[in-house]
Amino acid sequence: MASTVTKDPRPGYGQLLRTPGVWTFLLPGFAARQPFAMLTIGIVLLVQHTTGSYGSAGAVAAATGVSMALFAPQSGKLADRFGQRAVLLPGVLIHTASVSALTALALADAPLWALFVAAVPTGASVPQIGPMVRARWAAKLDGSPLMPTAAAFESVTDEFTFVVGPVLATALCAGVHPAAGLIAEAALTLVGGLLFAAQKRTQPKVLPRGSADGSGPRVSALSIPGIRVLVIAFLGIGSVFGGMQVSLTAFSEEIGDPSVNGLLYGIFAGGNMLAGVACGAIAWKSGPRRRVVIGYVGLTLAASGLWAVHSVALLAALGLLVGLCIAPALIGGYTLVESLVPASARTEAFTWLTGAVALGQAAAVTAAGQLADAKGASAGFVVPLVGTVLALITLLTLRSRLSPQGGGGQGGGLIAARGASGMDHREPVAVD
Repeated sequence: MASTVTKDPRPGYGQLLRTPGVWTFLLPGFAARQPFAMLTIGIVLLVQHTTGSYGSAGAVAAATGVSMALFAPQSGKLADRFGQRAVLLPGVLIHTASVSALTALALADAPLWALFVAAVPTGASVPQIGPMVRARWAAKLDGSPLMPTAAAFESVTDEFTFVVGPVLATALCAGVHPAAGLIAEAALTLVGGLLFAAQKRTQPKVLPRGSADGSGPRVSALSIPGIRVLVIAFLGIGSVFGGMQVSLTAFSEEIGDPSVNGLLYGIFAGGNMLAGVACGAIAWKSGPRRRVVIGYVGLTLAASGLWAVHSVALLAALGLLVGLCIAPALIGGYTLVESLVPASARTEAFTWLTGAVALGQAAAVTAAGQLADAKGASAGFVVPLVGTVLALITLLTLRSRLSPQGGGGQGGGLIAARGASGMDHREPVAVD
């Protein structure tokens, strides 16, 4: 698809958002991508309220996250093959029904196994709106220098979602009803998902089955070494989100002020969003691979002090620092996908990364919940540290695979694919 953007020597956010037709999928897409940010904390708050156990709440949330991580790439693969609308319509309806069933079972004090049964389809059916929006940008801006700006914009949108989603879910659960967070999540999914699916003109064209770009074999995103490294890195990022959600909730309970949970998590997520805006506004001289590594080192160092902090002010400051360090790693990782993966597997690649965050979040919610129950909130904060350390070791050891040339036998083809689309994210981007 040819680019619909007029040439401008200074591409930036302003020009990006003036691209014809983009608001038709951006607005419903923003509403429909809230489930990823609201679902875990909504489950934790509701199940902890009905069972009195952070461990049980974390386990149910983890079942949802694992299910999402396993099914998200398959959803992305199906969207690449059959079109986004064909995947979204049944997915949105199944997700809404599954969340409703999980909420009703929790309020009815159903046994834990019943909650697990409902958690599986709840996670499996989470609409993969973020990856689908990224794929629409790629189709809309094929060959345009605005593609790096679009990648930064989407990452900032993700960060903003993590500011709005958890804070909204927490406020609804604390101020309205323990189930209000999940009810709002289901409603946003239904309305936003259906509106997003209705935008047929902007969805990427479906390429012929058995082809990557209409001329060669279809490439699986996970067969690319760089994507496998990024999956591990995003698992570590997920451990930060999950560990922070549970541990901040437990910390707020320990000090006798549950309402401070939303404030602390909002500061953490707000730092993430602000850093994302800055990353998109800076004309970087370094490439995204280096930014991923540097951001991850900073994230690991910041997460290392969480367990030792016992005051609200210090925890807010350190949480802000942790949030500031997440964005460079996330944005760099998503930007690398554009140069590592051909167009026919791009939605799948984005869903692998999204699924990795969900899986890391699920594991962290489980571990942090058990530790918080047994040893208190401080022990729960050890989980983000362990997750980031392990991922950082892997990232430093295998960072050469994040280069297109490091893709083994597929590298040359991927470089050619990138050249054909005119995309190179190593060039600095000026932003309005």
